[in-house]
Amino acid sequence: MLENPGDTVIREILAKSRRIAVVGLSSKPEKDSYRVASYMKEHGYEIIPVNPGISETLGEKAYPELRAIPYPVDIVNVFRRPEEVPQVIEAVLELNFQPVIWLQLGVVHLEAARKARAHGLTVVMDRCLMVEHRRLLGDNSR
Repeated sequence: MLENPGDTVIREILAKSRRIAVVGLSSKPEKDSYRVASYMKEHGYEIIPVNPGISETLGEKAYPELRAIPYPVDIVNVFRRPEEVPQVIEAVLELNFQPVIWLQLGVVHLEAARKARAHGLTVVMDRCLMVEHRRLLGDNSR
């Protein structure tokens, strides 16, 4: 198993990041991706939905793929099945910036994570962005 960055690094990522592309963000409020993105938006982060099946969610324009986003993002938060992670990593490697790759709870793909790290990217795997934000930045209100 690949080790995740420690709490100090994750806290720094959360404190410094402002723009999060959410790959697989649903427009359905009952979905985990929606709840996590909504929470992060409520806490001051800009959310960029990435989902070819929707035009907008959470009041934000959705993009069909990462490459279509016209500006850099700080974190690529992935809500896709593990077998789809290599495609996401490939798309990130084609970007002109280096975001943090954040694979949500239950999303594990060791080979893709190793490849991303070999290209200098920070990877957090099998962790919930909202849970880590609450735990490390102290918001336990929800």
